[in-house]
Amino acid sequence: MTARRRSSAAAAGPRLARPAARSVAAKARPVRKPRAAAKAPKRRAKRQPLAIVRSPEHATRQKAPRPIGCAIVTVSDTRRGFDDRSGTRAHELIERAGFEVVRRAWVRDDRGPIRRTVAGMLRLRAVDCVIVTGGTGMAKRDVTPEALAPLIQRELPGFGEMFRARSAEQVGAAAWFSRATAGVANGRLLVLLPGSTAAVELALERLLLPELAHAVRLLGRFKPGA
Repeated sequence: MTARRRSSAAAAGPRLARPAARSVAAKARPVRKPRAAAKAPKRRAKRQPLAIVRSPEHATRQKAPRPIGCAIVTVSDTRRGFDDRSGTRAHELIERAGFEVVRRAWVRDDRGPIRRTVAGMLRLRAVDCVIVTGGTGMAKRDVTPEALAPLIQRELPGFGEMFRARSAEQVGAAAWFSRATAGVANGRLLVLLPGSTAAVELALERLLLPELAHAVRLLGRFKPGA
């Protein structure tokens, strides 16, 4: 270095240190996007109960031109008279619906007496429907369906299917134990129900009584044009 360069370097003063280069690790982090606000859960619309819509013609068929006559037969080895709660409850519901109970009977759990008693009811002119309670389970003494099968000319399996479906709401899976059913016998409606009071209430209030007048009309029990 020449004397002139040295003198100029001394006049310029000491050199400033350069800032150290940033390492690759010290690079600025990428800016994270703000999280989107959580969406409010969609509210499910409440299901409206299914409305039963009847045509004017169907609604008219629910009206009977005369009182409908019913007979109640209780099948039991023990229940009689005031002890027959299910039969008494059936009697009350039938009359409350505007129909008549023209005959009641009690019979033990034997095929012969059951068949003879019900056959006698089916011959009565005033009887449009025979309701039999008891003996429709799977126990050894439950023989009502077998006793009355020879009297039925036309089975109505839909009644038993609907009854068991409704009964499941009360007794759960045990509903399939029941052999409740219905059919047409000697031009009348024959209904076989369990012996429990709850089952009788269910069957009459939700299945039988709302459609009884319609069923009797379809069986030709009313005078033509009535």
